[in-house]
Amino acid sequence: MSERTTEGTVGLFAEWQAGLQSSYIDEPTVTDVRVGVFYTAVEISTGDVGVAFTPRDLSDTVCCPKTAAGAPPAGRLIGIGAWEMGRYALAPSALRRALGVATLNALSAAAINRYGLPEGQFQEKLDALAAADFRPSDEVVMVGAFIPFIKTLRGRVAKLRIVDKHVEALKPDEGSMWVPPESATDALARASVAIMSGSALVEGGIEELLAAAAPARIRIMAGPTTPVWPGPFFARGVDVLGGIRVANGRLLLEIVGQGGSGYFFEQAAEKCCVIRPPASSGARAAVI
Repeated sequence: MSERTTEGTVGLFAEWQAGLQSSYIDEPTVTDVRVGVFYTAVEISTGDVGVAFTPRDLSDTVCCPKTAAGAPPAGRLIGIGAWEMGRYALAPSALRRALGVATLNALSAAAINRYGLPEGQFQEKLDALAAADFRPSDEVVMVGAFIPFIKTLRGRVAKLRIVDKHVEALKPDEGSMWVPPESATDALARASVAIMSGSALVEGGIEELLAAAAPARIRIMAGPTTPVWPGPFFARGVDVLGGIRVANGRLLLEIVGQGGSGYFFEQAAEKCCVIRPPASSGARAAVI
């Protein structure tokens, strides 16, 4: 993934939170927080849990850094209003952004459980790739090295390119597919299918990436960080939101807190997709 700022994402996060708040007559509070090695998890008082990518490659990671004032107020997060924590998604600190996105994901799950999905088609136990209609002629650009996706798509489409700041994440025979992060927007502009990691919501730049991918036939956002609240994402051209539905929030908190990666989440959550209506997207029609 490329390292970007949150500039240009204020509108998306503001729309996401505003859409959620319009569905609530109360304000849940934060009841548990885990900042793990790979993921951050937040539980709110409805019992719902949301996760987000924990940023890595931070420039200031020594003990007691001078920039600690910008980090989350550890020890004082429990009991914070969920809307207040959700606003962390716009913070300069990447760790605060992870907490904000995880909180918005928990609020999204709670809103859907309470009031239903506001738009789109919800599919349980469906992988994001299975929800899209790929063609042998497709040129696919993937922002973030999704190893299972690479295995599935390689040889199935005409061209596969992978944008990731960690070229070492690819196997030696995959190196020719690598695109440096600074060339991401140019690569996306030529893609017929664009796949983006939800972690861009934490690392920043998602609006820029989605704008670059506007000519694509299909736009997919995938991974545990990906929201299932469709409004602002459908509005920006996303066709498939491939996230997770948490079945056992307490177990997921333990997995995250014990350093578990997304591969361990199947013990406590299952994949799900929210798909734009087929008349206006390249996603396959789905029956709920």
